[in-house]
Amino acid sequence: MVARIQNLYLFLAGLLAVAGMFFPFWSFSAGQLFFISDFSASAIAEIRYSIACYTGSVFSPLTAIVSIASIFLYKNRALQTRLIQLGALFFLGDLLSALTAAHFMNQYFLGIGTVPAHRPEAGFFMLLPEPVLFWMALQGVKKDDKIANAYKRL
Repeated sequence: MVARIQNLYLFLAGLLAVAGMFFPFWSFSAGQLFFISDFSASAIAEIRYSIACYTGSVFSPLTAIVSIASIFLYKNRALQTRLIQLGALFFLGDLLSALTAAHFMNQYFLGIGTVPAHRPEAGFFMLLPEPVLFWMALQGVKKDDKIANAYKRL
């Protein structure tokens, strides 16, 4: 059935992945305010920063798509489990690419002799619950599999 608890977890993870695309991930203040977010790269930074920033803009939608798609695969629990694991890997790629972009932006500012003030923004905090939601969804799928296997023995 579609009315399983793991579907709520997967929907929330997909919703957070989509919402994280529209909020900045990290901010730098070096005389002017610079934001790191999906689908936007600062014009002042170098190519390594831009590649890391745009890589994150690939992983965020993939995380959301895989999360939402796995909701409808409740009849095939093995495939649903693999998609949840794939969603967790996409989340990890998204987080690492965003942190890499923040690192390269920091290195850029330090290279030109400016010490920026930087801090995480709302997009960073929207990403943090996703692995917990994926883990809880996996636990729900395992529980459903255990129940289905118990009925098969009868």
